[in-house]
Amino acid sequence: MRDFSVPAGRPVNRADLVPVVARERAAESPCTIPFEHYHDGAWRPVTMGEVVRRVDEIASGLVASGVRPGDRVALMAATRLEWVLVDMAVWTAGAVSVPVYPSSSAAQLQWILEDSAARVLVAEGDEHAAVVAAAEVPATCETVVYLDDGGLEYLEERGHDVDPQVLDDAIANLSPDAPASIVYTSGTTGMPKGCVLTHANLLAECHGLLDHPIGTVGRSGNKTLMFLPLAHVLARSVTYTMFLGGATTGFWADTSTLLPRLADFRPHMILGVPRVFEKVRDGIAAQARAKGRIQQEIFGRAEQVAIDTSVARGGDGLGDGREPSLLAAARYRAYDLAVYRAVRAALGGRCEYAISGGGALPDRIAHFFRGLGVPIYEGYGLTESHAAATVNGPGCQRIGTVGRPLAGMSVRIADSGEVELSGPLIFSHYWNNEPATAEVLRDGWFSTGDLGELDADGYLRITGRKKELIVTAGGKNVAPGPLEDAMRSHRLVGHTVVIGEGRKFISALVAVDEEALARWAEENDREGVPPEQLVEDPALRAEIQYAVDEANSLVSHAEEIKKFTVLPRDFTEARGELTPTLKLRRHVIDEVYAEQIEALYR
Repeated sequence: MRDFSVPAGRPVNRADLVPVVARERAAESPCTIPFEHYHDGAWRPVTMGEVVRRVDEIASGLVASGVRPGDRVALMAATRLEWVLVDMAVWTAGAVSVPVYPSSSAAQLQWILEDSAARVLVAEGDEHAAVVAAAEVPATCETVVYLDDGGLEYLEERGHDVDPQVLDDAIANLSPDAPASIVYTSGTTGMPKGCVLTHANLLAECHGLLDHPIGTVGRSGNKTLMFLPLAHVLARSVTYTMFLGGATTGFWADTSTLLPRLADFRPHMILGVPRVFEKVRDGIAAQARAKGRIQQEIFGRAEQVAIDTSVARGGDGLGDGREPSLLAAARYRAYDLAVYRAVRAALGGRCEYAISGGGALPDRIAHFFRGLGVPIYEGYGLTESHAAATVNGPGCQRIGTVGRPLAGMSVRIADSGEVELSGPLIFSHYWNNEPATAEVLRDGWFSTGDLGELDADGYLRITGRKKELIVTAGGKNVAPGPLEDAMRSHRLVGHTVVIGEGRKFISALVAVDEEALARWAEENDREGVPPEQLVEDPALRAEIQYAVDEANSLVSHAEEIKKFTVLPRDFTEARGELTPTLKLRRHVIDEVYAEQIEALYR
């Protein structure tokens, strides 16, 4: 058993609590700008004084609606300023927030409301009203308000007669060890479980990131644009890290129009999941192809030079101190003028680095962005560890790993190969679920369900998911993750699901990227041909076969993909095939595509 620990960070006390810090800063520096929101075609600053005023008004409205310290308040909305205001207001009232993904179904919402016994639900608009109408809202949820229908104004009006001393008392009695949130897992294998996370968990995460080399962007004057769902513990943790560090966070929910907002908000840091960065790279490549073969070839060469430059620097980004040759330096400068500067400009022009979580970042993508001057630092964590438990950063990056533990955290690899975590980030228990808690929390260690390796310097590498491990009929253990990640790097591939449990060989469902498929059809004079026919085209299947061969080169013969089926559309969250963080829901995919899977083994 290998383990690695990092000394404890700064201690957490009541003065560090988010509502306490907010009030203190509003009194001392009311004109500082913690947030910005996009309104009427421009970014509008929101001062600390305004934040605290609105938070107190909303909190008073919650109190007037019957919310008492310890009660739960559910929040279902897209990424926007009001989400954070409500979240902070719940804490100001001494209550516990229950984030709900905005894409949740009626059944998921109903389960969370029932399980948490939330007294109030704050939702967004007409789309959520339809979800609420389809759910059987339990009697414990006495109030439902909608942000787009004057919900906050209703709460603020309702709270006018609440004595301000009520809020003062609630904050005075708030303990770091008190529950801050019940955050439900994304449910890749069943009904979500509610992770009870304390204020101390949140503060350990925020302080750990700020004290890490990656926390340099959290200082005053820097900005980050938040577009991941705030219901996800990573997005929420980074938002409060920026808040406590004195930086400014902007909010944007529509990822299809993200590039214009990056250009005008000009963030110093971007937080994303691997698929976001893959899409950015694919979009740049598509633009080059659209300009003709010469531009396509220039991009291809520039990409390889960026990757080669990063690889030459070494896995930790520091290299061996050797200067590049004059020819290599000249080549890099040429591509910097022709390609890299345009990419950096598309990200706002002053992005120092990006952070990736929620899944494995392909090494090629990591090297590409680092080579062009915007390194992506990959981290690792779960809802149960309040987001990042380990992370890479400036001067401490090893591509292919998820970094070293944050302050106070310990990581060990059990004899089974499973990653186990211990420290101040780890959740206290699953809400109303003692058996599930006992299954993963033992002797102060949390069993993550992930498989991994630790190197001598404490850098963690995730090699697979224990529950996803495939055992073939021949007894071979196959981790699907490396194959799926390698396949996803091909421009035509959206997602891949590796199949083989109890089977004679490994096979795969390959779901195409629909935008890339349309571009491929244009390039190959197949415009107008239905996707169902395109995926049977020998030329397209040859390209997919190339991606399969590249992935197979990474594994042993027994682990190779022997057969595959190409699906004419990608998996989506709307159809329940992906979680809100774009992870595969394998049990759903297995059911939906049972016929195609069986056909692979006939």
